[in-house]
Amino acid sequence: MAGAQGVGLEQVRDIFDRLEPQSEGQQRLKEALRSGRDLVGVFGPTGTGKSLFATAYALSALARGEYKRVIVSRPIVDVVSGKELTLIGSSGEYTRLASEYLRDILGGYADPRLLDALMGEGRLVLADPHFLRGRTFDESVIILDDAQSVPPETIVEVITRLGRDSRLIIAGDPVFQRTEEVGRDGASMAREILAGEESAVVVDLGVKDIVRPGAKRGIKFLLELQMRKRRLNDTERAVIDSARLHAPDADVITVVDLQEAKRRWGIESEHTPDALIVVKEGHLGRLIGSGGERIAAIEEDTGLRLRAIQHTLDFREVIRAVHPVSWVHKHVIDVDFAGPQLRILVSRDAIGPMLGQRGVHIKFLDEVFRSLVGVGVYAVEAEEAPRRQARRRRR
Repeated sequence: MAGAQGVGLEQVRDIFDRLEPQSEGQQRLKEALRSGRDLVGVFGPTGTGKSLFATAYALSALARGEYKRVIVSRPIVDVVSGKELTLIGSSGEYTRLASEYLRDILGGYADPRLLDALMGEGRLVLADPHFLRGRTFDESVIILDDAQSVPPETIVEVITRLGRDSRLIIAGDPVFQRTEEVGRDGASMAREILAGEESAVVVDLGVKDIVRPGAKRGIKFLLELQMRKRRLNDTERAVIDSARLHAPDADVITVVDLQEAKRRWGIESEHTPDALIVVKEGHLGRLIGSGGERIAAIEEDTGLRLRAIQHTLDFREVIRAVHPVSWVHKHVIDVDFAGPQLRILVSRDAIGPMLGQRGVHIKFLDEVFRSLVGVGVYAVEAEEAPRRQARRRRR
């Protein structure tokens, strides 16, 4: 087999520099990888470029002589059965699938023959995360990818393998591709561990950072599927049955009964409805009716005050529909994933109303989102620059 130099190791020397960030999150990721920190965590949905940026950085650093090896460790999980493929009894299959994964990531950026040559020379190593104990990686870049499918204990084990002049990059999706409940998967645990480390940097990517064609649509479908699979109570089923009668051409995805949550958190605002109806995008008018007569008939049937939204990836619509303070959504700068939760960025003059006295508003909102999409929310005050941008948008 020709050596790596024979097929052009120089071709990947500047591959990382040539990558143009397509979002603010990707720009933060590129800066983090350049930061020199020996622990880098990047967490976010599929299609945000986590694996591409990490692998491109590693190969560029290898070509420049900054490290002697690149170690790529990731679990390979059958998405249908949930069964994990390991080196035990199927070493050839694991290696084949792992190398195809690298080729897919780097398609158009690196010659596949170069990857084969690097693997043949032991400078690019595909390592099953089950078999890292006892190994030490000196002068290496270690990439632990798909961390959401790795037990948290394994992640700690990988950190202990970090040797002299080495760097560890952990990438994962703590929301859409997790195999455990929210917050208990490997990616979420890794994010918590790294967030408190001075030698680490954590980058959160969200829906707005998705650049791969089809990924954003796929996530929208995943959320829709999750909402359709919700177990409904009697009130929610009654609303859906009435909607089928009065708006048969409207595709209702789900209904969330808010009455118990309102009682629990003492929400008495007239703005907050008794139930929230979520319909397929483009079906809102069909549910409401040209003059509001359809939803009025559903309200009369059920005796509930209802509000309806259409399913999009703009989570501000949920806030607009159910938050006890009717105007607070106008001061929301952004709502997007940050680790295993949704982070709401709010302007300074609205952070108090968003949270509510003793935090009851955000606790209520958190319960609504958990019921709707299985993910909680928290609110933080936006920095000055985003606030100015929001004011300009409102003008």
